[in-house]
Amino acid sequence: MNRPILALGLRLAAMASLSVMLMLVKVAGTRGVSLPETLFWRQFFPGLMLLGYLAARGQLSVLKTQRLWVHARRAAFGGSGMFLTLGAVILLPLAESTVLGFTAPMFAVILAAVVLKEPVGWVRWSAVILGLAGILVIAGPNQSHLPLFGIAVGVGAAFMVAVIAIQLRDLGRTEQPLTVVFWFSAFTSPVLALFLLRTGVHHDAADWLILFGIGLSGLIGQIFLTAALRYGSVSSVIVMDYSAFAWATLWGWLVFDHLPPASTWIGAPIVIAAGLIIAWREHLLHRQRAGGALTA
Repeated sequence: MNRPILALGLRLAAMASLSVMLMLVKVAGTRGVSLPETLFWRQFFPGLMLLGYLAARGQLSVLKTQRLWVHARRAAFGGSGMFLTLGAVILLPLAESTVLGFTAPMFAVILAAVVLKEPVGWVRWSAVILGLAGILVIAGPNQSHLPLFGIAVGVGAAFMVAVIAIQLRDLGRTEQPLTVVFWFSAFTSPVLALFLLRTGVHHDAADWLILFGIGLSGLIGQIFLTAALRYGSVSSVIVMDYSAFAWATLWGWLVFDHLPPASTWIGAPIVIAAGLIIAWREHLLHRQRAGGALTA
């Protein structure tokens, strides 16, 4: 069903929760926790908490699914995307890594044209070019504070977000948010656990508290994110994603004593404007298709 106001609220709450998770991931990185291990606890804690919650309520039947293969495919893409997303957070300042994530709608347009063979007009292509120009402003040749590898990881993460958003929308048609989140953890945790054989597990109480916070905030954000796509389309809720820049800037200032340079403040609005143009155009196209279907 479509409940646009609820979908927008859920997406906004998801961005707030995920911003906390990314901030804690960066803190964990500064304390020497390896990225594969952070990923493991990010997945293991939510899966364990969900399983315990549903078992206590006698609702384990919620986890039944007829689309196990689709969940496995989503886990493969989601795990890769999560590795890139968290990697970009460690390699780059929070605000800059967040802005790179805003290129996801542009990749969605490219995927629609290349993979789905959908007609893409000049408005959306212009928005894609505008967004890429914004990224060039942020990552200009004189911006030595942004490593090229980190920028590549951030752009790769945005591409995976575009792919995953399509998968979540498809799963949301038949699966409850808790089901999607649980199977994502169930498929990825055993694979990530293999990395612990190499890194080991040696942490103090503060590290464990941070890792648990990563899992909890990630779980809450993922549930809200999946639920938002259950009640609204990607093009209608994606506007809320841009609130993440405000959160990333706030956490970067409060926790890491970092404020974005002038180039980021100039480039970020360009990227955000490109995303908003795409979202606006997608909304118009959705209304046109809905009106055509109703007339037919």
